[in-house]
This record gives sequence, C-alpha cells and structure tokens, in this order.
Amino acid sequence: MQLAPLAIDDRTTALLESVRLAFAEKGFDGASMQDLARAAGMSAGNFYRYFPSKNAIVAAMVEKDLATVRKDFEEVLVSSDPVEALIGAFERRIDAMNSCDGPLWAEIDAAASRKPEIAAAVSAMESAVTGLLGIVFARISGCPPEQPRKDYAAECCFLMMLYKGAALWVVSKGYGTSQDTRYALRGLILQTIRQTISDIAAPKLQQMS
Repeated sequence: MQLAPLAIDDRTTALLESVRLAFAEKGFDGASMQDLARAAGMSAGNFYRYFPSKNAIVAAMVEKDLATVRKDFEEVLVSSDPVEALIGAFERRIDAMNSCDGPLWAEIDAAASRKPEIAAAVSAMESAVTGLLGIVFARISGCPPEQPRKDYAAECCFLMMLYKGAALWVVSKGYGTSQDTRYALRGLILQTIRQTISDIAAPKLQQMS
C-alpha cells in the first residue's frame, strides 16, 4: 500500500536542520529570527524569504517529520511481518532521540499551548500519525480499514503518549540518570509498546492458529 508523502524541497530541509539546535537551545520564545538566520548561515532578510515567521518554521518542521513518519509506515505496511516492523520502527525512533530533538519537540509542544497556529500544526501531525497507526492496525488485526479507528483509538493515543513521554523524559532528566537506569527504562517502554501491538494482532493470530 502506497502512502502519499508530503513534499519538501532539499533547500528547505537543509535550512531546517541548521536551525534545529538553535531552537532547542534557546527555546521557541528565546530564539529570535536573527538567531535562527545566523544558525542557517544567512542574512535575516534572505532567511525571511524562506520562513516569514517562527510559526512557519515549526509548520515546516512538522511537515518534514511527518514525511519521514509516512515513509516509516509505508515500510511497515509492505513488510512480511508488520507487527515486528512496527515495533522496530518505534525502537529506532526512541533510540534516535538525542539532546537536540527531545528539547526541540518539548519546546514545540509548549508553544502549542500558547499559539493556535502551532497547536493546529501539531494536532494535524498527531491526527495523521493516528490515522497511519489505524491503517497498520487494520492489517495486523485482520479488521476492515475503518474499524481500527474506532476500536483501537485508545491504543493509538496511548502509543503516541508513550513516545512523547519518552522524549520529554530525555529533556527533563534523562541525561541525569545512570546509564543502567536509562537502559532499563528503554526496555520497559519497548516492552509496553510490544505488548500493546501484540494484543492488537492477537485476534488475527488466533484465527490463523
């Protein structure tokens, strides 16, 4: 099954990567457009040609990350074992959390509570991811495509909350704990994800047995 990706050009991608660290370090309100332009190695006037506001930058970041998420889900859907593929996708994303992306998305979530434009972009992304999870859940449960949206709505939200919670933990205290504790927590998170996804697949597996 093919999922239509969201297009974003290479130049915009390069600019977004260059400003991520500045956003994460200074915060949404603390980083000025001049700071972000400087991080991108551009004059403020030229930078404004690409991004007229910080809201526009966040919207582009959401679009770029959603395009990556869509690609991940497409790979899950064509996998011969979508259960393991989905679990693996969660594992890779959790392991890819770092000192930049965690703080960045924490800042974006905080800004969403104050700024309707940011809230709309974040909400659209979360709705899209929930919809993609529903498509995968339809395959692994053997249900009609529309059924998981209703039957597994709570599971979709739970997996998203678990992932976002892991990201926020990285920001708030994750790097202040021991390596053993971080590794144990990673195991608990992945175990919970595996159990949730396996429970959804159980009806189809029982029919096949």
